[in-house]
Formats: sequence, structure tokens, C-alpha cells
Amino acid sequence: MEPIVTLYGPVSADILARAESIRLLICDVDGVFSDGRIYLGNDGEELKAFHTRDGYGVKAIQHAGIPVAVITGRRSTIVQQRMSALGVQQIIQGCEDKLSAYETLKQQLGVEDEQCAYIGDDLVDLPVMQQVGLAVAVQDAHPALRPHAHYLTQLPGGFGAVRELCDLLLQAQGKLADAKGMSV
Repeated sequence: MEPIVTLYGPVSADILARAESIRLLICDVDGVFSDGRIYLGNDGEELKAFHTRDGYGVKAIQHAGIPVAVITGRRSTIVQQRMSALGVQQIIQGCEDKLSAYETLKQQLGVEDEQCAYIGDDLVDLPVMQQVGLAVAVQDAHPALRPHAHYLTQLPGGFGAVRELCDLLLQAQGKLADAKGMSV
């Protein structure tokens, strides 16, 4: 079967079918929303960079009726502020057992594995990626994680990979033309 052309290149019909079924997007933060680097100031201040395109994508899929959640191993005020600004209501930080947090999210939101997409960048993300209907790794993910992804983004973490996934979900569900986000 011929690949289907998306904004970021061709994808298989299987990937598009998986994306069409998604009703919840779950994201890691460091290495996904950010490039994975953490800047520390002399006074212990922590800084991270977030791309506005990712913010636009998150707002667009939420507008289309797909909620977004984050599960991250680190705890950071910056993450709380950024995700709150994007309207993300499910923000799970300081989580060592992402699979348990994922199971709780599914139960709270009433979704099944095949209705969930997860985007990650490292091996801590693997247990959840093995459960979801659409497992996504960012382009610069750890080499041992990449083979477990259904979809590998064209863009690296922190540089629009989340937006790329949001656009794929919107396109697969026929909602891309009506997408309304906001560069937040």
C-alpha cells in the first residue's frame, strides 16, 4: 500500500489509522517539549526553553477535543507554569513509575490503550510506549527507544516535535483545516 503524505512526509496507513483513534495525547517533558538541557543559574535558578510551535499544536488539539497530559520524572515550577499556560490539566511531575501514572490517567479519563498516544525520548518512556495505541519517539530519542516507536518525528525534541505529532493527529482525524491554536 502506498504511504500517505502528511505535512512532515509520508506515513503508513497503519500510522494514520492509529492516529485517527487517538483521544488522549500524553507527553514527556524534558527532551520532548524541551531539548533536554537544563540551565542552572548561579543562584540555583532552573531554566528551560519551550518552542511556541509546540504550544500552538497543544492548543489546537485541545480545541479539536483531544486532551493533553504530561508525565515527567522531574519536578519543576517551570513545567507547571508552562503546561498551565497551555491549558494542560493533567500534569504529573516527579513520577518514577510512568506506567502506573498512565494507568491512573486512563481510568480517570475513561480511555483505552488504543485511544492514547505517548511521545517520549528515553528508556524511562518505554513501558508506557509499549501499552499505547500510538507510540512516538522524537527524532533525537535514545537509540534504544527508537525501534519501539510506531512513529519517529522528523523534528527533534524542543524544536517542534510535539507540534508535528499534533498536526499528524489533526490530519488523521480530518481536523487540520479547522485547527485553531495559539503561539503561547
